[in-house]
Amino acid sequence: MINKKHEDNWERLKFDLGNDLLPYLENPSVVEIMLNPDGNVWIEKLGESMEMVGKIRYEKASMIINTMASSLDTIINADNPIVGGEIPVEGSRFEAMIPPVVIAPCFSIRKKAVKIFTLNEYVDLGIMTLSQSNIIEEVIKIRKNILIVGATSSGKTTFANAILKKISEIDSNCRMAIIEDTRELQCDIKNKLVARSTKKILMQDLLKSIMRFRPDRICVGEVRSIEAFTLLMAWNTGHCGGIATVHANNAKAGIKKIEQILMAHQFIPVPDMIAEAINIVINIQKTKEGRRIKEILEVSCLNGEYLFKEIY
Repeated sequence: MINKKHEDNWERLKFDLGNDLLPYLENPSVVEIMLNPDGNVWIEKLGESMEMVGKIRYEKASMIINTMASSLDTIINADNPIVGGEIPVEGSRFEAMIPPVVIAPCFSIRKKAVKIFTLNEYVDLGIMTLSQSNIIEEVIKIRKNILIVGATSSGKTTFANAILKKISEIDSNCRMAIIEDTRELQCDIKNKLVARSTKKILMQDLLKSIMRFRPDRICVGEVRSIEAFTLLMAWNTGHCGGIATVHANNAKAGIKKIEQILMAHQFIPVPDMIAEAINIVINIQKTKEGRRIKEILEVSCLNGEYLFKEIY
């Protein structure tokens, strides 16, 4: 339920954004809105490169940032010049900085998906080929676990939503568990459980608990910490057909990132276990033409060594 305070903060923020920025927030094809310290506003639309769309004044930028800070029950000033969180009611991710760490106020709004794009639309937009789409559909049908890999703002979450949409079409009777720290993943499956971490309840805690709720498929918004081990164990014990995302520059680096996370938490990476849990790695990249699916690799292991097979 949305409380009155959140509604009031959302209305105030919409007023502050005004005609300069609000139309982009409401445009379903826009995935990110960025204000640079020079006052220039840039946007990115799905499948397209970034473009500059205007300019806003220092005072207006400060007002927007202060409104967001207030809605998050925090203060942004010279001693605390960074603020980040979820836009009330609307749900997009907001991150801002002010002087002295930058020369002028700047922020980024990573949009919560208003429209979930289908795999067919990804093909139509040139983000991936029909062959890649067909492979992903087959992977969903045979319940392989998928790791989506890419850099920041490469479109991992948006693509994960497209895969979730396809899962809801192919396997609508499954029980889906979704774990994330920010509300971004969206799923049409009726029998689902969505859990969100807090400062006190970590994703690792949620994963341990959610396995007792009999999920068929488990999806994790982004793997960053010790939850990597629990997810691998879950995917290796009958909870097949899940999705997770991780920050890395290419598909093979995604597996290396999982190993690094495990080692950072005193676990010894076992390639056989990792390859058994992570069946498919998909790399999405942001190019000068826009976002593109660059790799789809099948992962296996032989004598303790990873084997990567390009399958498109």
